[in-house]
Amino acid sequence: MAEPVRVRRLTDEEGQKLQQIVRRGSTSLVRYRRAMMLLASAGGNRVSVIAKLVQADEDTV
Repeated sequence: MAEPVRVRRLTDEEGQKLQQIVRRGSTSLVRYRRAMMLLASAGGNRVSVIAKLVQADEDTV
């Protein structure tokens, strides 16, 4: 089985920007979902958990 792919460790600035996108929610749905996926992956969550979080198929994540 292949190693799970994760995002690299986020800088404080990157993390804050992603959190800002998620909190505001005034951006496009695609941008919001991508920010959620990145934050969840950086937090160590698995694909199945992230897929449920953003209501997407695991192949999308």
